[in-house]
Parts: sequence; structure tokens; C-alpha cells
Amino acid sequence: MRTLTISMAFAAMMFAVQPLEAQGVPAAPTLTYADLADLALAAPVVAHVRVERSDALSERETSGVPAGHRRFLIEASVVALIRGTGGLPPRVSYLVDLPNDSRGRAQRIRRRTEYLVFASRVPNRPAELRLAAPDAQLPASPELAERLRGILRDSIAPDAAPAIVGIGRAFHVPGSLPGESETQIFLLASDDRPISLSVLRRPGEQPRWSVALGEMVDNAAAAPQPETLLWYRLACTLPRELPAQSVSEATPQEAQAIRADYRLVMEGLGTCTRSRIPR
Repeated sequence: MRTLTISMAFAAMMFAVQPLEAQGVPAAPTLTYADLADLALAAPVVAHVRVERSDALSERETSGVPAGHRRFLIEASVVALIRGTGGLPPRVSYLVDLPNDSRGRAQRIRRRTEYLVFASRVPNRPAELRLAAPDAQLPASPELAERLRGILRDSIAPDAAPAIVGIGRAFHVPGSLPGESETQIFLLASDDRPISLSVLRRPGEQPRWSVALGEMVDNAAAAPQPETLLWYRLACTLPRELPAQSVSEATPQEAQAIRADYRLVMEGLGTCTRSRIPR
């Protein structure tokens, strides 16, 4: 049985595994909406698992493990599949590199510890997973699972906001009254849907901006609320400054007005805060 386990570990070595936090390591900062959306939307499989067995592999059985870490083969039962077409078998396995404890020894992963994992399937190995990111294993909790379900539920809604892949042309039209104007900035979406930002200015009123997920523009629509999928798509993707090509066909005066309106939108969206530490 041990031989079979090690063989499976070697077979999965070709799939890159990065170090991540483990039980007994100081807790990472609380993950933000953007952190969770980054993980959840990029992973074909999101599952709640319970550890049944963890084997710390020796240096002879592994290669490419970062200094101060030990590679583990985790075997876990699936408590719930949160995302993943085709389902999962009752028991899965995956490799993970975990930092050693303060005494330089391998961390202890207790049996029946529960995690939320973000992963992809290993081709032709239905019971094996490959973690999608260095920190793609999070201690499970009902609150975290519900937050993830909300993000994923929003992502598959019929009117879900698509990923933004760029910014197209922008136009500015002065109104008939002094101080009245409208700016429209077209965005490029991953599904080629027509998406635009509109900024409406009227004398004596605060400027209003809105997002249209289609060809119809509703200037009375409200700006997206923070920690929603539409907010994430905009705040965490759009550049802070408008690209020059977006105003290449505008006059200098129009370009100045468009840039000012774009800054208004970015200020309204606020900062896309992330707490995950790149590795």
C-alpha cells in the first residue's frame, strides 16, 4: 500500500506545487472579497475536504521543494463539492508543500482537519487534484464556505458580469447647458458582450456614473456596490489611468473631460484590496 502511495506521489510530481500555510503556522491575514474571488473564479474545482491521511514525503521521493518546507501527500474525503462539473469521487488526493515548524520539523497535519481547496483535475486521474495556487488550501469554516458559494453563484447567474479584458474607445458629448455633458467609455469583455461606463453631469447636481452590461444604457442605474461580482470585475481589473488609445480620436478638450470622468469612476469604485502574499 505504501508503494502504491509513493508511486501516485511521483506521478503527480510533474504538476507544480507551491508552499502554503498549514495548521500550526501563524494565521494569514483575513482574506478579502478580491482574494476569494481570485481563487474561486480561477479554479475549476472548489471542494470542502476532510483529511484522512497525510504523508510527509522524504527528500528522496521529491524534488523542487523550497528550502524550509516539506512536501505532503494528502488523502482526503470529499465533504462537499462547491464547484466542479462531473462531480468528484468520495476520496481524493493532492500534493502540497508546507513550511516546517519553528524547530525545523515537518508540520503535523491532524486527521479529520477540514479544508477548502481550489484545484484542477489531474488528466486521466479522477481521484487526484492539483492545487490551483500556493495558498489554495484554506481552513474550512461555514462562513468562508458561504462567502465562496455567493461568489460562485453570482458568477453563473444569467446576467453575471464577465471578465474585463481591456478598454476600448471613449466618447464625450457636451450638453446644451453649461456644465452638462455625458461620457461613454466602452470596455472589452471576455464574452464580447457590449459593456460601457457612462458618466452624466448636470448643472447643480453631483455627477452620476453607471455600468451597462449590454447595448442599453440606463443613466439612472446605481454604481455597483462594493464586494459584488460587478464591482470586482471593474475595481480589480481596470487600470487606474485611462489608456491613451481610448481617447486617440477625441479632441484635446474632449480627452481631458473623458480622463476626468474616468477618474471619477475609479474613485467611486475604490481600491481593490488584497491580502494574499504572492509566492
